[in-house]
Amino acid sequence: MKPGRRTLALRYAALTLLAVAFLLPFYVIARNAFSTQAWITAPAWHWLPDAVGVQTLTKVLTDPGIGVLAALGTSAVVSTIQTLGTVVIAMMAGYGMARWSTRAARVVTGLTVFTLMVPTTVTFVPMFVMVSSLGWISTFRGLIVPGLFSAFAAYLFRTAFLGFPADLEDAAAIDGANQWSTFWRIVVPNSLGMVAAVGTITFIGTWNAFLWPLLIAQDPAMRTVQVALSQLMTSQGIRYPEMFTGALIAVAPALVVFGVLQRWLVQGVTQSGLK
Repeated sequence: MKPGRRTLALRYAALTLLAVAFLLPFYVIARNAFSTQAWITAPAWHWLPDAVGVQTLTKVLTDPGIGVLAALGTSAVVSTIQTLGTVVIAMMAGYGMARWSTRAARVVTGLTVFTLMVPTTVTFVPMFVMVSSLGWISTFRGLIVPGLFSAFAAYLFRTAFLGFPADLEDAAAIDGANQWSTFWRIVVPNSLGMVAAVGTITFIGTWNAFLWPLLIAQDPAMRTVQVALSQLMTSQGIRYPEMFTGALIAVAPALVVFGVLQRWLVQGVTQSGLK
């Protein structure tokens, strides 16, 4: 075998191993979702499930104590609205930080970068106090509004807009467009890759969020799907088949979004300059 082909074969072999390692957790979820409790907890490992069917799926979807269908609807509403709001706010913030070079703008940019160093869990207590004082406990406002302002998303847009061709904006200004029109009619349509990338990251992060919805959704009717699935873990034990079936249901929308927008995600990360 020629050296070039040998190198190519080794690369494909390494990529195949990495792909298998990446897909292994999803295989385990699917395998356990169609297995019985005894099969999952058996000392010996079995590659194939023993109870292929829809009984467990039906049980999870119809169990009133879990409320998966209602939780899926709540997660869909929260994730969609928060993604759209985060993208719009972060676009405008990132564009402002990229185009204004005054001292105040540099201070704002520095403070934005500084907030990225603060763990999200540290802000949960003050945010909870604010949301509680506003009467937003167990409401969509309490679930959505605090997550609309993402310093990470704003910084990604700022980095992308710094590399945006200024000639296009100058041409729009010559044609009589103000900065607001230039932003929405020139900059945004030519930055859809970055918009899709930030939207994908935000949607998946919001869909998988657990701690904040757990704090805010004190009414069972406002639980998101991740919080609803946690009801399968009790002090009496863990209902493994139902839990893995619920996990399979919960991960499906995020996988669909990622699969559809994967190309845009890679393009957006490339535009942002992140390694």
